Amino acid sequence: MNSTVHDSLPCGIEYAALPLPKRHVVSFCLRVFAGAVDDPEEKLGLAKLVGETIDKGTERHTGRELSDAYDAIGASIDIGVGRETTTISCTVLPDHFERAVELTAEMLRTPTFPQEMFSVNVDLAQQELIALQDDPQSLADKIITRQSYGSVLGRYPLGEEATLARIKQDDLSEFWHNYYCGGRTIFSVAGAVEVSCATDTIEKHFAGFGQAEKQGRSPHPFDFNASATHQTKDLEQQQISLCWPGAEVTHSDFPAQRVMLGILSGGMSGRLFTEVREKQGLVYWVGAWNDTPRGGSLIFLGASTTPQRCDKTYATLLREVDRLADDVTQMELDRAITGILAARETRGDATRSQCMELINDLFFFGRPIPAEEKDEKIKAVGIGDIRSFFAKYPRDRISVVTLGPRALGQSDES
Repeated sequence: MNSTVHDSLPCGIEYAALPLPKRHVVSFCLRVFAGAVDDPEEKLGLAKLVGETIDKGTERHTGRELSDAYDAIGASIDIGVGRETTTISCTVLPDHFERAVELTAEMLRTPTFPQEMFSVNVDLAQQELIALQDDPQSLADKIITRQSYGSVLGRYPLGEEATLARIKQDDLSEFWHNYYCGGRTIFSVAGAVEVSCATDTIEKHFAGFGQAEKQGRSPHPFDFNASATHQTKDLEQQQISLCWPGAEVTHSDFPAQRVMLGILSGGMSGRLFTEVREKQGLVYWVGAWNDTPRGGSLIFLGASTTPQRCDKTYATLLREVDRLADDVTQMELDRAITGILAARETRGDATRSQCMELINDLFFFGRPIPAEEKDEKIKAVGIGDIRSFFAKYPRDRISVVTLGPRALGQSDES
């Protein structure tokens, strides 16, 4: 069994390292506590622009030179900005691990945010917002997220047309100065690297990276808003999204929630697919999932149907959830558990996946959680746990969004 090391460095970075000596690559991931929740209300989209522009130039290299430097060592790097954090991940050959960390540290510590690239990224963000209007499913997701989570946790990372127009180049530098530092950074590494090497490398290149005291770790207030709204849009399909509070990741009920979602939406054998799509032919697509900011959780159901079948589809979605507590079978339970465990064994065994699992553990739990511990909790879920879950997390407070020609109650079918 591989031993994971967890510690905090003098530079302020909290890290976890999982040595996998038989692997041929090393993956590392940084997560900075700087996301859409930190945007000024009048400048939504700022955190996203910082993440999109931070690799476009440093005090030593232009954006092209930085990209070429990564390419020269065969490193693949991704940057993503979400609700609460900005994540940078990289996979590289072991011989080039330190060079990849050095380049990443340079990017995070000495960005210049060139005016030309800033302007380009603002234009691209505006174009993405326009394109969103032609993606009904994503648009419905954006609307229900804002409605359910409120004005802070419900922010769309890309921002809004009006708020993007207010952002100036200097705002990027100010945001970076306020939120990018060792005390707001967690770091994970997995693969063919020695722990001592990883520790020394991180500290060497991030020493003096802003304030070292831990910051930004407290969850943002979670206040669920139960309401129903409709947005009229000229579409051939009708989007339905609904959600209600569930168990947060760190709660003992979360494994039962994962299994419950597997029963509802675990591939073509999931209840929603078989009952709503295959048997009744009500939808083009249907699914169930959860969204889990720190300190909260929402269970989501979504479907795309015809305007005429909107009411019937909505009622069927609720019926399938309601009856699950009453007639769940052992076969369904076993199938859902097997699917979750198999996903970990197939996708989760990749070096990059294990690295991302580590960073998620630090983000939610503040410590690495052994895979065996997680698997045992999934295996322990029984029919009684599914039933008690619905008693603890009933859908008595629900948020609903419909997007399309007709609001609920106006369909031809009932």
